[in-house]
Amino acid sequence: MIKIGTALFEAAEQFEREKGISKEVLIASLCDALAAAYKKHIKDKDAMNVEAILDEQNGEIGVFRTKVVVEDVEDEDLEISLKDAKEIDEDVELDDEVKIEVTPENFGRVAAQSAKQVITQRIREAERKMVLDEFMSKKGTLITGIIQRRTDRAVIVNIGKTDAIMPTREQIPGEYYKPGNRIRVFVLDVKETSKLPQVIVSQAHAEIVRELFELEVPEIEDGIVEIKSIAREAGFRTKLAVWSNDPSVDSVGACIGPRGTRIQTIVGELKNEKIDIVRYSEDPVEYIVNALSPARIISVDILADEEDRHEAFVIVPDDQLSLAIGREGQNVRLAHRLTNWKIDIKSESQAREIENRAVEVQYDEEVQNEEYFEEEEIIDEIAQEALEETSQTEIDEEDTVEDVVEEVDSEEE
Repeated sequence: MIKIGTALFEAAEQFEREKGISKEVLIASLCDALAAAYKKHIKDKDAMNVEAILDEQNGEIGVFRTKVVVEDVEDEDLEISLKDAKEIDEDVELDDEVKIEVTPENFGRVAAQSAKQVITQRIREAERKMVLDEFMSKKGTLITGIIQRRTDRAVIVNIGKTDAIMPTREQIPGEYYKPGNRIRVFVLDVKETSKLPQVIVSQAHAEIVRELFELEVPEIEDGIVEIKSIAREAGFRTKLAVWSNDPSVDSVGACIGPRGTRIQTIVGELKNEKIDIVRYSEDPVEYIVNALSPARIISVDILADEEDRHEAFVIVPDDQLSLAIGREGQNVRLAHRLTNWKIDIKSESQAREIENRAVEVQYDEEVQNEEYFEEEEIIDEIAQEALEETSQTEIDEEDTVEDVVEEVDSEEE
């Protein structure tokens, strides 16, 4: 047996408190590692009757082989004579199993090395599992981190027990991420790897806006006000559709807060990103009008309202067209994503011009149709006259034939 003292048990108890590794698991792993080291030492990795046993009371560990008690030994690795077995245990009988210590001399160094490897491995596994479990539960939520460094492809953010990765596509365009600064990020995904789990975070995801509003607006946290839809272009503008389940609570006012305190806090967190809060409505016309704010709308015509096709035609005053469309089409694009309706916007003069062209085209079509019908009537008249002339000719020819026949008959008589 190898004397290891009580240090191992004290260390195991400490790991159990700090790392969450139970003492029993650590000791069992150590015994397995020592048995594997012995099999490697005797060059028999398939030996099934070898195990390491730890005596906690004496603080000793050793390697033992299980052998069957027989009268005549044929395989010394698997069998032991009754006489030799009696020296170990006087009560042993034939066909019983006995454990015989086979710990090699100077095996203490191997045991210590195995213990070190096992403990190191178990610590890594425990840390990996703890990080994985912790951040799996935080997936889809906001956390605070510290920027560590920036690479060409990502920003590395320390979030406590591990570093998270924020890819370029998840960063706010134009934002400078300075190492050492504290930032709030959205846990987008957690991927299990052979080392520590890989945590992907974002500052550009639309759900980060939802999380911020839930933190700042108690009515949303309580379920009184509900966020129906979010459309965001990170760093520029966000549209938020909200609905109140309590008629006495104004959904938009609750999100703005007294003197705008709530919305100002969120805008500051988003680096002064513009936020439009609109009222959600089950009426598509009203919803589209709200979504296109701050532009004033003259009319909304529903062109298609089907399961896979939603289209609307919107008319705005001439001086509101650029506001309704937005810079580089941003306002109408966000309204489309917010409502899931395809929106075609025209100014009042454009709509009038389109209507006039439609009237002209309709008039031209009517004129063409009238001319066509007149030509048809003329053709019908000509055809009728030709038919009448043909009929008269046939009648005259019949009369002539009859006259000739009568004359021939008279001559024959």
